[in-house]
Amino acid sequence: MRLALFSHSLRSDWNHGNAHFLRGVVTELCARGHEVRCYEPSDAWSVQNLIAEAGEGALARAAEIYPALDIHPYRLAGVDDAWLDRALDGVELVLVHEWNDPGLVARLGRHRASRGYRILFHDTHHRSVSRPSEMAAYDLSRYDGVLAFGKVIRELYLANRWARRVWTWHEAADVRIFHPVEKSPGARGDLVFIGNWGDDERARELDEFLIEPVRALGLRARVHGVRYPDLARQKLAAAQIDYRGWIANFDVPSVFAAHRVTVHVPRRQYATQLPGIPTIRPFEAMASGIPLVCAPWDDVEGLFTPGEDFLVAHDGAEMRRHLGALLAEPARAVAMAERARRTILARHTCAHRTDELYAISRELDLQPERTGWAAA
Repeated sequence: MRLALFSHSLRSDWNHGNAHFLRGVVTELCARGHEVRCYEPSDAWSVQNLIAEAGEGALARAAEIYPALDIHPYRLAGVDDAWLDRALDGVELVLVHEWNDPGLVARLGRHRASRGYRILFHDTHHRSVSRPSEMAAYDLSRYDGVLAFGKVIRELYLANRWARRVWTWHEAADVRIFHPVEKSPGARGDLVFIGNWGDDERARELDEFLIEPVRALGLRARVHGVRYPDLARQKLAAAQIDYRGWIANFDVPSVFAAHRVTVHVPRRQYATQLPGIPTIRPFEAMASGIPLVCAPWDDVEGLFTPGEDFLVAHDGAEMRRHLGALLAEPARAVAMAERARRTILARHTCAHRTDELYAISRELDLQPERTGWAAA
């Protein structure tokens, strides 16, 4: 099958967790013999910020880690029907991630109307509940459907009549990247948190479920992420938490291997308004074989078995108890982490999501088992 992907960026994962999953799915498609053209703005915000923080070398490293990605940067001002004719020549399925210019989203829909390919919109954000007017402004009238990364978002699209056909397509772990790494014989930390600050969407939650438990237990802890304001960094320093800034997603498994436990603190919208959506971080932690404790999120879709694949802390006091118990009982922690990894490998890898994309493609009268480019 011949595909094209329009995303904000695959070159950069700076404050862009969706790149992790998209890179994994594209790599899996290529491994199965498909050809995927990946298009992204040449001036993508994530790329600009990555270069500012880590330099051009960070882009080169990502290109080495993901050699299958065929990335074509473009200038938005240069996108017209002639450019799209060239970019999408021979393509059968186009995936358009939600972090794209609304004008481009609409133009792609209009272009598809007179061509033979299929086109799907991919929503992996909480804006359907936090900023519904923004999502309503997307013109999806000519799209063949929407891939929503949770059942609740699928239902919102249908209830609001933003799209006629919507499939639930959760994110998943790229197990080519996220897997257990041999632990260093040197000193190890107790806890690591991988996550960006965001827009104050979980400031209180990070205080309650990360900073205060670390302080109370006196743990050796590290935080990786971006956009932490000065006040947040001051709080981390006061709790003696080592703040390390941005980390490439493909370096995260090695950091997990240097620590004994990790935590996940969902953004407020996922904890209160979008049940069933864990976002990418828990998938990656469990795939890497590190014990995980989560602040509350409701696994209404039954992706995992809370209490067995990971522990749930409903408040800061319970987080302290769970962390203390896992650190005091390493055999229990290892057993939980091993079970969680088995769950990932059985149900939640990019290969599983590619199989799901195959099934959706068949519903659109495509033949996903056919690989390679058709003769011109």
